[in-house]
Amino acid sequence: MKPTRVRLFIKPYCPWCSKAQDWLDARGVDYDILNVMADDKAYDEMERLSGQTCAPTIEVDGKVLGDFGPPEIEAWWKKNNFD
Repeated sequence: MKPTRVRLFIKPYCPWCSKAQDWLDARGVDYDILNVMADDKAYDEMERLSGQTCAPTIEVDGKVLGDFGPPEIEAWWKKNNFD
């Protein structure tokens, strides 16, 4: 099932955040970027959703994965049937 809403919480110059964006871009996923360093509300929401202050954090249709790299998002994406 194709996701309807994808939001990626990032910190600028974060290599893991760049890798997450590359992963999504390579799969043609439409997503919104929320820069948690420039937006206090986005930072607070990321912390509330994931329970942590680490980026990247992704929210897809209400499901959340925090502090991940490409192997983790790949497995999580498949587990949640977002393909």
